[in-house]
Amino acid sequence: MNNEKYTVYGMALSGNCHKVKTILDLSKASYSWIDTDTRVQATRTPEYRAKNPNGEVPLLELPDGRFLPESNAILFYLSQDTPYWPANDDAYAQAQVMRWMFFEQYSHEPYIAVNRARLAIFKTERPDDAAVRSRHEKGRKTLGVMNEHLRDNDFFATKNISIADIALFAYTHVAHEGGFDLNEFSEVQAWLERLLDHGFSKMPPI
Repeated sequence: MNNEKYTVYGMALSGNCHKVKTILDLSKASYSWIDTDTRVQATRTPEYRAKNPNGEVPLLELPDGRFLPESNAILFYLSQDTPYWPANDDAYAQAQVMRWMFFEQYSHEPYIAVNRARLAIFKTERPDDAAVRSRHEKGRKTLGVMNEHLRDNDFFATKNISIADIALFAYTHVAHEGGFDLNEFSEVQAWLERLLDHGFSKMPPI
């Protein structure tokens, strides 16, 4: 990764934004952070929509002025030529990284991240709401899949930390804020500790 300065438009309490912060910090890249809080409609202004028509964070501004949205696309871009993306001659390892990143988007975030957002950040739902209970059940199944995989593997995708781990770390380490009890998933807890020992940082408390 080059040492030119990036700009991140992000919200500190967003796991998707934390993914971007994590890869930049681990790679010791130079960047500035522009706080863009969705709770105060900061992504809905004409100025921001001109940068990202989808009106979401995170958004990465490249040194040449181009913009790149979507957290996992940003992870892929920033991981090139770093230890967090497998070698170009190992397509199977690369596919495994993508497998777990798709898992994060389709089987993890819709339940664990959404319950956290609805219960703790935006406070638009209650723990006893049917939708919350349904997402909780599906989220527990997701954590169970992760826990089972980690019985025989230190990390996801490969034998080393990759952007798959960065993607899954983001909302897993704050799952308790969405009502999930990680004490039920000892292998997941051990994996989180390994990542923290490597230099991962936690999001600020809500």
